[in-house]
Amino acid sequence: MSIGLKVGPPQNTASVIVTSQTEHRIKSGQLWIYRSDVTEVNANAGDTVKLIGSRGDILGYGLFSDRSSIAVRLLTHDQYPPDAIWWKEKLVSALRYRKTLEINATAFRLVHGEGDLLPSLVVDRYGDVLVLQALSQGIERHTGLIQEILIELVRPTAILAKNDSQVRALEGLPRSVNLLYGKLPGEIIVFDGVVQMVVDLLQGEKTGLYLDQRENHIVAAQYAQGRALDCFSYSGGFALHLANRCDQVLAVDISKDAVAAISKNASLNRLTNIQPQEANVFDLLRDLERTQARFDMVILDPPAFAKSQASLSKALAGYKEINLRALKLLSPGGILMTCSCSHYVDEAAFNELVIASANDARVQVVLVEKRIQSRDHPVLVSVPATSYLKCLVLRRLH
Repeated sequence: MSIGLKVGPPQNTASVIVTSQTEHRIKSGQLWIYRSDVTEVNANAGDTVKLIGSRGDILGYGLFSDRSSIAVRLLTHDQYPPDAIWWKEKLVSALRYRKTLEINATAFRLVHGEGDLLPSLVVDRYGDVLVLQALSQGIERHTGLIQEILIELVRPTAILAKNDSQVRALEGLPRSVNLLYGKLPGEIIVFDGVVQMVVDLLQGEKTGLYLDQRENHIVAAQYAQGRALDCFSYSGGFALHLANRCDQVLAVDISKDAVAAISKNASLNRLTNIQPQEANVFDLLRDLERTQARFDMVILDPPAFAKSQASLSKALAGYKEINLRALKLLSPGGILMTCSCSHYVDEAAFNELVIASANDARVQVVLVEKRIQSRDHPVLVSVPATSYLKCLVLRRLH
């Protein structure tokens, strides 16, 4: 390989000793070792540490954090710490998997943390530009090496470190946005199937777009007809796809910048049947109900209402409120696509609140499809938290 680091058994003295119970979890595929799982630490923030069992055997190597409740993120079960070749092989594997998906888009996820066995690393592609997020102390330490490998493998025109996520605060890391390599173009336009979208990498949410909903945009369009309501529309990902099949789409977001982006993207795609509206969705749904408005399709794709366990009760009430109102606005035979990206709201809780919403709305619904995040955001079954996006497609019967 061309990055020139030595190969062979590297020296590594940093170590963490874990409990016997944790050994079983590690061997069953769990990648997260919590602070309560650790009995002894000989490491500094961001070190690659040797994981040692209660009887002194080497369990593998991982990334240590001295701040997060997740003390170690497991990288490998090998007897030696990962070197440059190991990192390259993992990135090659992630890129190879995306090629098998035959993605009909120029914006998608290349590396999805635990789902690619590269915990706390996110890399998204927007045309020829890569956006990287280092979400732990250990990945922050390896950013330079990761950058070199990505340049070699992908040949991007630029790499942007979009390290403004609140998750970094839990790691004691600064929040920032920095250009690591190359030069950003003045404007980035990406294709999402038949739709074009302008992306604001510097100021936009996440890394620029909500790429985890990419495949659900396509599915939503398959059910679209008549008059549609897209709530929490952001830059119009759902609305743009629906507009090709609907008579009218009302696209609503509380952000002035998001509404401006919807208008810009509608013009870019020469769509005249999208009506962007700046509004609080909770207030608007109540107003639409009072006027007895009716829609043939409603999309609910809110931000994560539950960002901690402490906020779960309030979040569930919020989800129920919007689902109740949406079902009342839905015409008989109409389709509701309702989503939650809060990993604190599990699938069972989400299903229950949808049932309660339908009961309170006095409507009957059938489940048409149950979906998760796009396949470029793979779920590692041994880490349930990697399956965070819940998406139900429901049809109102009466």
